[in-house]
Amino acid sequence: ESLIGTLTNDMDHSKFGVLLSLYTGIRVGELCALQWEDFDLAHSKLKIRKTMQRIQDLGNGSVSKTKIVITEPKSQCSIREIPLPLFIVDVAKKFASNPKAYILTGTDRYIEPRTMQNRFKSYITECNVEPANFHALRHTFATRCVEVGFEVKSLSEVLGHANVNITLN
Repeated sequence: ESLIGTLTNDMDHSKFGVLLSLYTGIRVGELCALQWEDFDLAHSKLKIRKTMQRIQDLGNGSVSKTKIVITEPKSQCSIREIPLPLFIVDVAKKFASNPKAYILTGTDRYIEPRTMQNRFKSYITECNVEPANFHALRHTFATRCVEVGFEVKSLSEVLGHANVNITLN
């Protein structure tokens, strides 16, 4: 509850992204790659079609260089549609802009996963929550779904898992 208070107080694009992750279980790379065109607000759905990651740039002759790439998720199961809670749709409508804009900035510039993880750490520090990484949002979402009786097979599909055992573990 404390984190939700921090996120909803003076909400900006980044805080909305963390809130979205908490209520959908999306991965940080999926969040960073999201553009407004991935939302179907009329039908309360979010389409996950791509992910962002920083990888070694072997093409420039130096092993120490890295680059950001946006690609399809690593498995077909990760390409999915996620139902959105209505209050998330309402908040999204306040921020929604150009379909090509990244949701974390509202512009054509993205925020990379490491930056988003650092912002998340600052939010949890601000609300005195125990230190956690961004992935904890995914686990929190899954745990809350199980607690309210969400069917595990459906939860597995929402999370983009290849099989139910991954979800159960």
